[in-house]
Amino acid sequence: MVHAVQVVPPTRRRRALGAHLGLASALGFLAPALLIFGVFVLYPMVTAFSYSLFSWSGTARGGFAGLANFVSLFTQEPYATEVPRAFGHNLLIFVGTVIGQNTIGLALAHALHHTTRGRRLFQTLYAMPYLVSPVVIGYLWTLLLSPTFGPVNKVLEAIGLGQLAVPWLGNPDTALWVVVLVAVWQWIGFPVLLYGAALGGVPPELTEAASLDGAGGWRRFRHITLPLITPAITTVTVLGFIAAMESFALPYAIGGSSGTPAGATDVLSLVFYRTAFESGDSNGIGLSSALATCLFVFIFGVAVLATRLMRKREESLT
Repeated sequence: MVHAVQVVPPTRRRRALGAHLGLASALGFLAPALLIFGVFVLYPMVTAFSYSLFSWSGTARGGFAGLANFVSLFTQEPYATEVPRAFGHNLLIFVGTVIGQNTIGLALAHALHHTTRGRRLFQTLYAMPYLVSPVVIGYLWTLLLSPTFGPVNKVLEAIGLGQLAVPWLGNPDTALWVVVLVAVWQWIGFPVLLYGAALGGVPPELTEAASLDGAGGWRRFRHITLPLITPAITTVTVLGFIAAMESFALPYAIGGSSGTPAGATDVLSLVFYRTAFESGDSNGIGLSSALATCLFVFIFGVAVLATRLMRKREESLT
């Protein structure tokens, strides 16, 4: 009995070999990035989660604690008071920075988009604070807002607005909003550049056609420009949420590790820092790891949910 032998055409063999070689080359290029991600991101995350499930005595791991560390965060003082307060401050930073970046950043990008003189210069100037360490920015603004020798209050007094020359960082009612304003000022360059690129991708013939039909500037922006730049708004909002919930360097530079004054600038990352390194709690590693795990789950969950909802919104607009 003669069995038929299927002969694979040479072209198919070459395509299969090329696909395998392409996959191998891609994995070879991705391997260094995957290795760095695994060592410096994935491994610490898994380790922190495992630490949160055990009790600790200093740096010596004790027995399995299950969810006891997570329960202690919300029932044991001072964590039961500090964690909700710091969480609220993180949310306020998110709301303030996202509103500021989306409105001011979009306005500046729109203005630069319709001008040619000095566009690159202003884009560079807006982006420069973004390139500086938040610690340096925080210390700089601490000096600028000093009630004794800070130039901000000196200028206010010189122009007859002495009633506004207050200890900005010494008043619990204003300290957190100083953090918000400084954060908006530092990171405004990113939305300016992102919105500038998005506005450059809007087909001019659409706005020209709407203008010929009698649509004013606001209607053209509302019904044509805004739907087309919604993906950029989504990006700025989600990244702003992640940055606000992870805020550490700027609040630390302005208010210190205790979030002065009176905890007004306290955020979750500062609570984590104090719990792990300054609290003197023998179980500091377990509690701080539990807090880090909760923060990661919250950020990841909200970011994924917000991205999906905003993508659906984008589809309805377009």
